[in-house]
Amino acid sequence: MPAGNDLTPQQLDRIQRAVDNAESVSGLTFSVFIGIAEEDSRTYATRLHAGLADPDHSVLVLCDPEFRALEIITGAETRRDLDDVECRLAAASMQSSFAGGDIVGGLVLGVQQLGESARKPRTLHVNP
Repeated sequence: MPAGNDLTPQQLDRIQRAVDNAESVSGLTFSVFIGIAEEDSRTYATRLHAGLADPDHSVLVLCDPEFRALEIITGAETRRDLDDVECRLAAASMQSSFAGGDIVGGLVLGVQQLGESARKPRTLHVNP
């Protein structure tokens, strides 16, 4: 399983396009970390998330292929649009792909699913 620095430029581009699309449809900021967590994966992911430019409006997906860890951290404001159930569903989709050996495909699928789940509803204005 590839670590973040073992990915090809094409794989990195696929992940970046998924992030860009998720940000576009949701208005949230998405970050993906692929590599070895320096400590307990949840603690490490939480620390990485706190270091983002705007953690309240951000989603961090951490994937540690070596230790088979996956964490999704959402900010305070982000939780209004993306709840735990939606995160668990995206995690399950990612883990299915990971089990088949497709780390990049799983991350792309999961990030897209998270973005769609947090999509802002279209507002229709009707004049009376």
